[in-house]
Amino acid sequence: MSESTTNTTSGRQLRPADFFHNFLGESPLWYKKTILFFLILNPLMWFLHKYLLAFHGIEIVGFITGWALVLQFIFTLAMALRCYPLQPGGLIALEAIALGMASPDNVLHEIEINLKVILLLMFMVAGVFFMKDLLLFMFTKLLIKVRSKLSVSLMFMFVAAVCSAFLDALTVIAVIISVGVGFHAVITKVASEEQKLPKTEVRLDFAVDALQFRRFLRNLLMHAAIGTALGGVCTIVGEPQNLLIAGLMQWEFIEFFVRMSIVTLPVFVVGIITCILLEKTRWFSYGETLPESILKQLQKFDREQTDARQGRDVARYIIQGIAALFLVVALISQWATVGLIGLSIIVIQTAWNGVVREPEIGPAFEEALPFTALLVVFFAIVAVIAELNLFSPISHAVFALDPALQPSMFYIANGLLSVISDNVFVATVYMKEMTHTLECFVLPTNLDAMITTGTLEKTSPTLVPGMDHALCNKLAIAINTGTNIPSVGTPNGQAAFLFLLTSSLAPKLGLSYMRMVLMALPYTITLGVTGWLMVYFFL
Repeated sequence: MSESTTNTTSGRQLRPADFFHNFLGESPLWYKKTILFFLILNPLMWFLHKYLLAFHGIEIVGFITGWALVLQFIFTLAMALRCYPLQPGGLIALEAIALGMASPDNVLHEIEINLKVILLLMFMVAGVFFMKDLLLFMFTKLLIKVRSKLSVSLMFMFVAAVCSAFLDALTVIAVIISVGVGFHAVITKVASEEQKLPKTEVRLDFAVDALQFRRFLRNLLMHAAIGTALGGVCTIVGEPQNLLIAGLMQWEFIEFFVRMSIVTLPVFVVGIITCILLEKTRWFSYGETLPESILKQLQKFDREQTDARQGRDVARYIIQGIAALFLVVALISQWATVGLIGLSIIVIQTAWNGVVREPEIGPAFEEALPFTALLVVFFAIVAVIAELNLFSPISHAVFALDPALQPSMFYIANGLLSVISDNVFVATVYMKEMTHTLECFVLPTNLDAMITTGTLEKTSPTLVPGMDHALCNKLAIAINTGTNIPSVGTPNGQAAFLFLLTSSLAPKLGLSYMRMVLMALPYTITLGVTGWLMVYFFL
């Protein structure tokens, strides 16, 4: 038998190494071994915890195992460019449920509480996808007309902040991602045409400029992402946990804004100043300008689009504009939950723009559905945190402090935990801890169900007569600002940041987990410290 025949035959035989080769696909070998190590380590630690608890009454190992699991999941997020976190993170979450670290019922409970976020991702992101032509048209005009990088950066941050105060941060970041994808597609098309030409100095210069343009886009994306956090903390509708806090504290829209403004307005001003300093100093990879060659290509693209535009194209833009206006009015007026509004703009745009075949509609859902699945896996990790009470020692330590110190310490504790976990979950846990410990309210017996259905603000908890609620008010402000502001430190702190990290645009721009952390670091420091100073001295 010839050597080639032998090799072919051996290639057809099933070997144990084939399973390992298929495991996590083309991920690096060291990454595969690390995930397997986690999957072996977790059961050993958990069974050790069960043994020590049963025969010696020692619980600390279970606490350590829970935190180890959380850090492992964060590791999979940090390595998102090596392997999409859904698969390794999902294996870790499935193992935790199989071991009994969290029950399927509790995972389902977390999903039910966050059903609105899931619907938002499924439908709103797809709705924004059908606006991409109008968005690309508007933002192309913006980049062509406004030549100052500082002005463009401030505009992206300010608009993102204002929109996030009245809309949802995920919706806003979906718009920004759609714009980024459109610009990247234009430059990629030009670059592919350049590749067909002989190697010349002009071609090499364009490749360098294309790389600079990607860094330019990366700057704008990060400024906009920070803007969503600055605006989201200000109003009831800015973040999901804001509704929970306002419902428990019986604050209306204006009262919520006024109470938070003692912290949020100085933080917003510092955010603008930080943006200006970063663009001027070019620190932390900021300050990249729009290359002249790319500007010429965008101008050429704009002229070609204008010349080729026909009546049906104008009609499509008008329908997209009407859908965008309907979206803003519906979200501000809260006609329905965000996800259902997103579904409605999908129907409006596809019906009136002639998108009626399934292959034309399907791509709109490709961006959000993998992230939606990842978010459900994340809720399983949140269930582990809740079931093992991983945050309880911190809250108990804070409540043991002098009441005068509690607001500032709550801000720090919530900030640190929100960097690790989801800020909505952290706020929910600590508001429950506060109301139970300080006994500010007589809580409804169906509190969780009211949070899930969104009826909490309509049937507010009963105030305890004779109770001094000043401390409760201060702690609620500290919890809201603490979970929203410092959470910009990592992508897992806010869903909008995590969505940006796991989007198809992030690897194209080289926006990895650690790069996001590094680029957010100056904002984390300036915004976080400013927020703490306001809480410490003025609450």
